[in-house]
Amino acid sequence: MSLKKKRKLKSPLQYKKGFVKFLGCKINLSKKPFIPRIETEYWVGKAIEELRIKNRELRILDIFAGSGCIGIAVLKHIKKSYMDFADDDRKSIEQIKINLKLDKVSPKRYKIYKSDLFRKLKERTYNVIFANPPYVAEDRINEVQKSALEYEPKKALFSGKKGLNHIKRFLKEAKRFLKQEGIIYLEFDPKQKKEIEKILEKNGYKDYKIFKDQFKKYRWLKIP
Repeated sequence: MSLKKKRKLKSPLQYKKGFVKFLGCKINLSKKPFIPRIETEYWVGKAIEELRIKNRELRILDIFAGSGCIGIAVLKHIKKSYMDFADDDRKSIEQIKINLKLDKVSPKRYKIYKSDLFRKLKERTYNVIFANPPYVAEDRINEVQKSALEYEPKKALFSGKKGLNHIKRFLKEAKRFLKQEGIIYLEFDPKQKKEIEKILEKNGYKDYKIFKDQFKKYRWLKIP
């Protein structure tokens, strides 16, 4: 893109404002992370409602954490929760630290790992894993909003030709990091639903449910 065209293309309003609200939390965007979407806010809110009913101590992982919005919202709304944040991007790690301080989360309730998927998490296991991976298909790049392409980190958007590279890796490995009766929440592109079901079956996930977002599009799944 030429410099002239880039100047005409407006930076996302969220970046200009410097933050977004996410389930009652203030999420700073100073490091230009992937901007939290309202579709994500919707299903995370549903997950929090379910988890609060359990009323017990929960060890939770927010993987592909980005700005940290999912994990921070969970910590704010579920008192007996303890969170590990994992992301392989240095700027995301810095952003998560900023947002944890901004939302006044006690350091006793979280740890942060710069990790490619589960690599640095060793033998840790969790009651709940939240995953919002990159899932935009490279062969659908023309459908992506121009400002997102220009200003948001491409690393947080794209995941191979069909957008499934990260999801395949995640589902292959995630079982080993779940406690007995553990739960996974995973976001994906509505157009990936059939392929996601194939990946789940291939990796032995038989008990799962797929849900629609507020726009009536298949957007997230829950295991078991």
